[in-house]
Amino acid sequence: MFYLLFGQAYSRGYLDTGRYNRLCLNKDTKIHMPKMKTDEDTDIHIFTESELNVMDDYFRGSNAETAYLLGRYCGLRINECYGLKWEQVDFERGTIRIEQQMAYQNGVIKLVPLKTRNARRTIYLCDKLKDYLCRLNEQRQRITPAQEQQREQNQTFVYCANGDKVSSVELVNCLPNGKIQTVNSMKYHSRTLKSTYGIEFKYHYLRHTYGTYLATLNTPTHILCNQMGHGKIETTKKYYITVSQNGIDALVRNLNQM
Repeated sequence: MFYLLFGQAYSRGYLDTGRYNRLCLNKDTKIHMPKMKTDEDTDIHIFTESELNVMDDYFRGSNAETAYLLGRYCGLRINECYGLKWEQVDFERGTIRIEQQMAYQNGVIKLVPLKTRNARRTIYLCDKLKDYLCRLNEQRQRITPAQEQQREQNQTFVYCANGDKVSSVELVNCLPNGKIQTVNSMKYHSRTLKSTYGIEFKYHYLRHTYGTYLATLNTPTHILCNQMGHGKIETTKKYYITVSQNGIDALVRNLNQM
């Protein structure tokens, strides 16, 4: 819309060439519409129970299983998921701390600050995910000297915002051989789920599903807001008015009790 208006103004002589180039053509100075934040999406996409069952089976035993489960049972943003370090998993309390996220900056993988202050949070784990992470951590501890050498050879060092470097083996989403997994690791699975099962998979939809299910189960709004790391509670409230199959089932049960 901006470019159309300025184009008309330029063609009619209201804008000189220099200003038009600066506002509409020069990639460094031209006007850009601000991107809508993901949490401000107007549509909330929820996976159905049958879709979740298919995806549970699909991801089980795959290289992306850990990332999938963190999205499914913690509602993490994909950058938060791949930036999670083992030192931030508290097995005694059954929590994980979200303190940074993974991002590409000028083609380089980095661990950078979270998108908002509220995104820095402690998330409680369900027993299923806690048990899974415990098993994964035990496997990680029981590696042989040969496996340790392989991990050291394959590891990637990721720069943090403060200049420190973190090895890929310190990240929760790391392959057993030490190779790093990144926010791009889900792209193959998105294509496969679409072509094979007809499921429109976006990692962020796991977050939508997590929030909606907990809202349907009457989780207090301020608690869900904290767990999801929303900057505004109004964002969280959208999950309470979204129509889900679970919500419809609850409605029918209530109607039958009248």
